[in-house]
Amino acid sequence: MDLIRKVFDAGVVGAGGAGFPTHVKLKCKVEYLIVNGAECEPLLETDKYLMRTKSNEVIRAIEEVGRQVEAEQIVLGLKRKYKEEIKQLQEAIQKLNAKIKLYLSDNFYPAGDEQILVYEITKRAIPAGGLPLDVNTLVVNIGTLVNIYDAMEGRPVIDKYVTVIGEVHRPCMLRVPIGISVAECIAAAGGSALRTFAVAMGGPMMGRIIRQDQMEDEVITKTTGALIVLPKDHYIVQRKELPVPHMINQAKTACIQCSMCTDLCPRYLIGHRLRPHRIMRSIGLSESSEEILKEALICCECGICELYACPMVLSPRNMNVYLKQELREKGIRHQKNHETPTAEPMREYRKIPIDRLIARLHLGKYKNTKVEGPFEVATSRVKIPLSQHIGKPAQPIVKVGDQVHKGQVIAEAEAEGIGARSHAGIDGKVVEVSDAIVILSKKNGVIL
Repeated sequence: MDLIRKVFDAGVVGAGGAGFPTHVKLKCKVEYLIVNGAECEPLLETDKYLMRTKSNEVIRAIEEVGRQVEAEQIVLGLKRKYKEEIKQLQEAIQKLNAKIKLYLSDNFYPAGDEQILVYEITKRAIPAGGLPLDVNTLVVNIGTLVNIYDAMEGRPVIDKYVTVIGEVHRPCMLRVPIGISVAECIAAAGGSALRTFAVAMGGPMMGRIIRQDQMEDEVITKTTGALIVLPKDHYIVQRKELPVPHMINQAKTACIQCSMCTDLCPRYLIGHRLRPHRIMRSIGLSESSEEILKEALICCECGICELYACPMVLSPRNMNVYLKQELREKGIRHQKNHETPTAEPMREYRKIPIDRLIARLHLGKYKNTKVEGPFEVATSRVKIPLSQHIGKPAQPIVKVGDQVHKGQVIAEAEAEGIGARSHAGIDGKVVEVSDAIVILSKKNGVIL
């Protein structure tokens, strides 16, 4: 069985970001295969853990993917500060006689952004609205490669490594079944040290906020990398929950057009025509210039503009998210510009240091937290969404009352389409089939 079929059978999608189905991504031939080990968000430990402890599996999977896409050059990008991870990877590369180079970057945000990593390694800027394939490159991240290795061994994607940090009694790495609740993950980390709190799901910059009353219903998916437990009045929580009318009023009354949001925008700095200060001006002055507002469509939502750059504490990123939705509802899409972007001369001097970013985010308290584990968590209930990734939702092939076993396919996708299979993460009975499949087991959840 070829690699693409194994990856499809296992239900592998990108382990971070939008979760593009990996079997589709591998149907290409490229000059560069770039492996993303830079772990974009501050405080996260998952990819570092995988590179440290599963270096042989990662290197074997990289080589197999490299053969599949006939890559001329294979580069694994990670941060220079990852000393132990570099050591383990170098030993694995030597042991397996792999033709893989390591690229060591500075500790800046967003070093793990796909388009930024491509530019750092190849000095090729991907056209605005484009893909790495536009510059003859494929990017795969560390978590995805671990799942590809498992697929090579016939194991489906049924669990996930998740960093749980912040206001918990035991900051740790968990290995959990996909579909387990956020509440159970926090309980496995010893529970919160706070009576009332919120959770940044995915990371402090690009993650979304989960309130306490949502935690039983919110679940870990194939793309979840972290849970950061924060006070409910924390700076990040307040910024991410501003209502849109309030953001618009702020833009009208407080934007001073300093252009800092644009000057520090990573996509603008690699040559994309994205100017958040012009968008904010158009909104603030009610100009509604469609040509300016359409620039929001190429925003990567990294959050630098609003959580780091703006001296007036405004929300350019969230305004872009709002505009994207409005424009797409009108059927307006970004028309890819095929011209080669030219990076700004000042780009090298405008990278955001992670330590400074953590300070701006008021996360310094958690910066050097020791993360224990990994701990495996069992559960008696999983809720597996049919849509966990970009593309078409999987179609259920089980019904209420069916007994299923761990690893069984419970939702199917077309091998030639943009979708991915889902599998049961536990043995049990199907008790609900809606936009998610809920499975119950008689076993109680325990830390093993």
